Amino acid sequence: MRTAVVTGGGSGIGLAIARRLEADGHQVAALDLKPADSGFSQVADVSDRAQVEAALAAVRERYGPVTVLVNAAGMEGYKRFQNLTFERWQRVLDVNLGGVFHCTQAVLPDMIEAGWGRIVNISSSSAHSGQPFMSHYVAAKSAVNGLTKSLALELGPYGITVNAVPPGFIDTPMLRRSEERELLGGTVEEHIRRTPVRRVGRPEDIAAACAFLASEEAGYITGQILGVNGGRNT
Repeated sequence: MRTAVVTGGGSGIGLAIARRLEADGHQVAALDLKPADSGFSQVADVSDRAQVEAALAAVRERYGPVTVLVNAAGMEGYKRFQNLTFERWQRVLDVNLGGVFHCTQAVLPDMIEAGWGRIVNISSSSAHSGQPFMSHYVAAKSAVNGLTKSLALELGPYGITVNAVPPGFIDTPMLRRSEERELLGGTVEEHIRRTPVRRVGRPEDIAAACAFLASEEAGYITGQILGVNGGRNT
């Protein structure tokens, strides 16, 4: 039985991933800003290395070494670029990119010692298409894709695979809040009509992709960006 850590595992996509990995037989710990509703969780801001290390120490004490990591913690942001402060820019990068840095670096000793590891980074389909008023978010998620490819080359010899899943249009509380604020460029239903498979994505769709990439069967897949978006980006 392997130990998996899912950041952002307290809600939305992260929670769906944590539940799927648990159903698949992993020992799962969720790292989030608030405790998860179910399972074992640790409160941590992924942009704070000391908090990450403390949370992982608690996970190791309970479950042992961590050999599966899903970096799903994220922070959205909407701001016209000319009105975007550097402080806000930096905060979004600290969470969406810096969090991947801290958590990945912190679990690597466990994976290297085991000679086996799975890292899945949740990026965003906006890294393919761009998104107005989200330059800081898109920049961070684009960097996550690049980091994924570099780490795949570097860590492959240790038996560690690194892949990214950029979700498309996924029905989460974050999406619905954006719809209410008229930030989507149309309603959810309008976007569904523009999606080839004619439905909005579900967190469980992302969880299924992550579960496969975290499996033994995916050992020859690394450095890949697996879009789960209903055909919106190909």
